[in-house]
Amino acid sequence: MSNLDLGQYEINVKDVRRNLSPATLYEEAIKTEQGTVIANSGALIAYSGSKTGRSPKDKRIVRHPDSENDVWWGSVNMAIEEPVFQVNRERAIDYLNTRQRLYVVDAFAGWDPKYRLNVRVVCTRPYHALFMHTMLIRPTQEELDNFAEPDLVIFNAGKFPANRHTTGMTSKTSVDVHLGAREMVILGTEYAGEMKKGVFTVMNYFMPKQDVLSMHCSATVDQESGQSSIMFGLSGTGKTTLSADPKRYLIGDDEHCWSNDGIFNIEGGCYAKAIDLTPESEPDIFQALRFGSVLENVVYREDDHSVDFSNDSLTQNTRGAYPIEFIRNAQIPCMTGHPTDVIFLTCDAFGVIPPVSRLNPEQAMYHFISGYTAKVAGTEVGVTEPSATFSPCFGGPFLVWHPGKYAELLAARIAEHKSNVWLVNTGWSGGAYGTGSRMKLAYTRAIVDAIHSGALKSAPVEPDRLFGFDVVTDCPGVPKDILVPKNTWEDKSAFDKTATKLAGLFRENFQNYEAGVDEAVRQAGPAI
Repeated sequence: MSNLDLGQYEINVKDVRRNLSPATLYEEAIKTEQGTVIANSGALIAYSGSKTGRSPKDKRIVRHPDSENDVWWGSVNMAIEEPVFQVNRERAIDYLNTRQRLYVVDAFAGWDPKYRLNVRVVCTRPYHALFMHTMLIRPTQEELDNFAEPDLVIFNAGKFPANRHTTGMTSKTSVDVHLGAREMVILGTEYAGEMKKGVFTVMNYFMPKQDVLSMHCSATVDQESGQSSIMFGLSGTGKTTLSADPKRYLIGDDEHCWSNDGIFNIEGGCYAKAIDLTPESEPDIFQALRFGSVLENVVYREDDHSVDFSNDSLTQNTRGAYPIEFIRNAQIPCMTGHPTDVIFLTCDAFGVIPPVSRLNPEQAMYHFISGYTAKVAGTEVGVTEPSATFSPCFGGPFLVWHPGKYAELLAARIAEHKSNVWLVNTGWSGGAYGTGSRMKLAYTRAIVDAIHSGALKSAPVEPDRLFGFDVVTDCPGVPKDILVPKNTWEDKSAFDKTATKLAGLFRENFQNYEAGVDEAVRQAGPAI
């Protein structure tokens, strides 16, 4: 076991275990972490304690002279002052110094060596070390032997609470990012996803400073032509399912950058939802959850350690983390050229957005900043009709700059490389939720296939009178009568009323971002 001197961080623990293999981390986890076992598939089952998801209301960015004028301050990026960060940092360091043993992971964020960050994780749990070994890009032994000073250090003291009486704290959980010091401190939460998204947040700051667009999206490549596409979509829109295409190589499922040279994945692993997972529904993900992977907060049978993926008694947010090379059609290294197509997925429960529309550059910026999808009735107490959800750039909780910054970078890349931009609705047709029906997956796959083949570039279109985008009216494998939503509604006046309501929600939401975008983008929304 290789020890590492952490004295530069004021950590004086003698037993520091650096870059252990998955097999060794399995052994350490089973010996030291109560409840940790091996699933019958070979994956390590671990538990994150009382926090089974991220704590976005407890994330803070340090107000620092070098970045203060860059950060989009507000409900996403809440500020703390330098002295408060130092209090939390010292609290974390003091806790780490009480441990008999610490684990360190040195790895990379970003497959392109020109832009990658050296990341160092210091933690107390083998499960956390294995998780980050899985989710970051694993260096070769030679790269580890010559690992430079880290560009980001994560101090994970998640077992120890923040002091809620400290200025700016809202609970006993605190996730603090210091962009100037390039450090992250975690207190009061053992949910591993905080580390993953902390890295993404830091990339979302530093990449745009280098004229690189960081994106919350998937990326795939056609196996024959080598042409790539990227796909944005919030939870429930079908991004993971539609990215699992046997005809295409997977670059990544979640976090990417678009540089002057093309697309590269930020991560070395995938972090998939595991609730209701079956080998029939997601065969690639199911087989990837084997030795070397982590299953988080799942319920298993004690007699044979088989996982009950339908059991949500601990949380709906059960997860599986696995190295990307466990996906059979992954392209390693996870890099590709400029995308020919950019796809925005939405699950419109109002039944108003067409199955597929083509967007001009201004509309692309508008819909990128809007990041629209919808919740359906019954998902929350008191919700009796569809509820619009907007997340800027399809990744609002992880943005650091104003959304307009990312939209400008996207528009510049699209213009330079003549990428086609599409809005694809995987939601309801023939009426809103409760009246209409969910778009058949086979039709959505046919639409995405037609996008990738180039068949839709010359397809006939008609402008949507309210939203303004060009609605595709003919697509191979899709019935013509469903491509124009109003045609599928029995009550045409009800359609008009519902469409006007949704358009108003778009306009109301976009008021939050108008100050940071050009007039042409502001005018690219619905005409009401």
